Amino acid sequence: MGAVTTRTMQLDSLAGLARRRRPTRTPAAVRLSVPDGMEAPLGCDAVAVPEPFARAMTRRLPRMGCVYADGAQWWWLVPSDSDVALDWPTPARYTPGTLVPDACRTPDLIHRPDGVFPYTPPIPLYLALCRVTGTTPSWSRSSPSGV
Repeated sequence: MGAVTTRTMQLDSLAGLARRRRPTRTPAAVRLSVPDGMEAPLGCDAVAVPEPFARAMTRRLPRMGCVYADGAQWWWLVPSDSDVALDWPTPARYTPGTLVPDACRTPDLIHRPDGVFPYTPPIPLYLALCRVTGTTPSWSRSSPSGV
């Protein structure tokens, strides 16, 4: 029997392999911008919702921040990390850094709040989305172990 040769790879080699395996062309993405005169001290992420759900949600929100629309989707600006401990229900899409993936153009600003901050409060937005999608909020679900 022949000897078996084992070859180990360093972490930087593995990372290099992963980078080389990525497609060279990435899908187009645009970034939603905070309107002039507004401040985003907490950073910004975005929550995308299909337009029919979005229209139903607006009636349930006590306050809305900046909302953008591209026809099929509405995008709400929320503070960065608003996805921590929240399972945003389908069909919503949470995007860090306000990126709009696969965009043909920058969505239009359809709602600008009075004031300095562009944010829609994430908890009311989450609850409105849960309500219109018929989803139970994650903190209301029973745990599988019965604890």
